[in-house]
Amino acid sequence: MEINRSELRKKIMTILYQINVYKNHKMNYDVEEIIKEVLEIDNEFVKDIVYGVITYQNEINDLANRYLEGWTIDRLGNTDKAILQMGIYELIYTNTPDIVCINEAIELAKLYSDDSVRKMINGVMDKIYHNK
Repeated sequence: MEINRSELRKKIMTILYQINVYKNHKMNYDVEEIIKEVLEIDNEFVKDIVYGVITYQNEINDLANRYLEGWTIDRLGNTDKAILQMGIYELIYTNTPDIVCINEAIELAKLYSDDSVRKMINGVMDKIYHNK
């Protein structure tokens, strides 16, 4: 069964959410096990983004904090943090078209975040895009 990238991004958001929860509670975790729990199939797109966010987490968070006015990424909920980290990673470190990265992050935020956070994510993604 082929899953489109928008659906895969929901899975990635869930994986990153779980990793954030484990980290916040200082629990051990296995990234491969989390991926297998969320996604039954092996998928390179998912692994690339998940491991990319983990690898570049400090740079991604620094970039987010630069454009979050009066906030830091650590104050966001785990879902919102996962959406923003994935969006920034995809915008900066992949060949996905910029407009797709921004739009996908906003669409996830529409589904899973409240309106003020969605606007915040949109603002951060837009500023990063314009300052690339």
